[in-house]
Amino acid sequence: MTLCLLLLSVVALFVAVPAPRALTRSAWPEREPVIGLWVWQCLVATVLLCCLTALTLGTAAVFHTVRTRVFAPAPPGVSEAYDLSAAPLWASALTLLLACGAAWTTAMLAREAVEARRRRGRARAHLRERAPDLPAGLPSARGPLLVLEDEYPDAWWMPGNPPQLIVTTGALHRLTSHQLDAVLTHERGHARAHHDWLLHLSTALATGFPRIPLFSHFCDQTHRLVELAADDTASRRCGHLTTALALIELNQHRGVLSCASSNRLLGERVDRLLQPPPRLLLRQRALTTTVATLVPLVPLLITFAPGLTALA
Repeated sequence: MTLCLLLLSVVALFVAVPAPRALTRSAWPEREPVIGLWVWQCLVATVLLCCLTALTLGTAAVFHTVRTRVFAPAPPGVSEAYDLSAAPLWASALTLLLACGAAWTTAMLAREAVEARRRRGRARAHLRERAPDLPAGLPSARGPLLVLEDEYPDAWWMPGNPPQLIVTTGALHRLTSHQLDAVLTHERGHARAHHDWLLHLSTALATGFPRIPLFSHFCDQTHRLVELAADDTASRRCGHLTTALALIELNQHRGVLSCASSNRLLGERVDRLLQPPPRLLLRQRALTTTVATLVPLVPLLITFAPGLTALA
């Protein structure tokens, strides 16, 4: 068990510190944002699995009741292969630390879920004030598309039940039909990929563990890559130039495209649409996705290796 805990700690530290820094400096996620998002999710899953499996082994070593329940279905030789009765003192301390981390992670996820639900409630109440229910006898305005009377051009997707796509009359007046289609396709791309779930997860982990590079970079890169992925969805259907012009029309009144603006992401998105980078080769995309998918299996392999060896 001691060797398993050491290996799990090494893997978790490597994935949590140097790996995200190297991935952040890489240029290829901008060319393949969907694969980039998948790689980030696999790295986070690897760290969480390392912590979960180490917590399970440590708890089984410290508490005999837990050990009995965990290894109840296994033959006697499997339990002996882990040598749980000879757990060192540092293993108990690590188990306590991981238990506190698991409780804190659960609390941060629950807090983000509650706050997201509260924000959606406030946003829907605000929408009801701006777009009140129609009189009896007229069709309800609770469909998937809601048009608001507002001179400022804007469009956004509001998740929830039911999810709604909101467009202002300013956007309808300013955008051409093709540009409006690009904007709607962009927002539907967010909805189909459930990007709001990823944003909530990354925000909760970054809030709970702000000094861990993996979680802070995961939050920053998720907010960036989801927009690039939705831009790609829109550009594949409506064209790069149309999507870029739609972004400009929607945001130029805010001044975010000026040189003095601190919002650099939108300018980078427009530049990327006007000069789209070449995609990775199909073989490279398949290899990257496969390797990223296999990485979370490493902590499981480390954990089950002694038991599999005993059975062999």
